[in-house]
Amino acid sequence: MRYGPKPSQTRSVVTIEREGGDRTMRDYGRVPPDPPAAGPLPYEGVWRFTAPSVDASVPQARRAVRDLLARQGVPAADDTVQGLLLIVSELVTNVVRHAALLSPMLAVEVAVGAEWVRVSVEDNHPYRPKALEADQGQTGGRGLLLVREITREAGGACDAEHTATGGKVIWAALPLKPLLTSRRLDPSAL
Repeated sequence: MRYGPKPSQTRSVVTIEREGGDRTMRDYGRVPPDPPAAGPLPYEGVWRFTAPSVDASVPQARRAVRDLLARQGVPAADDTVQGLLLIVSELVTNVVRHAALLSPMLAVEVAVGAEWVRVSVEDNHPYRPKALEADQGQTGGRGLLLVREITREAGGACDAEHTATGGKVIWAALPLKPLLTSRRLDPSAL
């Protein structure tokens, strides 16, 4: 599995690279296989960009993902897109706050299949974080809980995995078609 150039080889602030689009979520063992199709849809593929582990990269990553989804015409509901953007913001913020010393560069990957979209953030720090309950008095510390909750509510999956280089990748995959929940059902339609 290729995760792009080494951080020392990256020159620009944000570099976007498209991989062949032949990777699927089945490679990650988390999402059921898509039904057979005649070929990939126009919006399917895998894109990766790198950025320095600094505060300015948080809004840059969010905009890059938003623009990529729009440019590719990914048929995601607005709630799904907003959830993905919040997930990207939280994960990039975690790298900036907790991993920047050992990981001066980070990578964001967006993989889109026929029925799902996956975002992941990779850094070179070996610590694998856990979603912990934060004290009521704390102003932070709830980012991974938020990621887990957004993912769960959408019917997706998320996880943290070690990379071959000793770092980690944290990812979340959401279905393109939102799940109906009791909060989203119109009672008059019953």
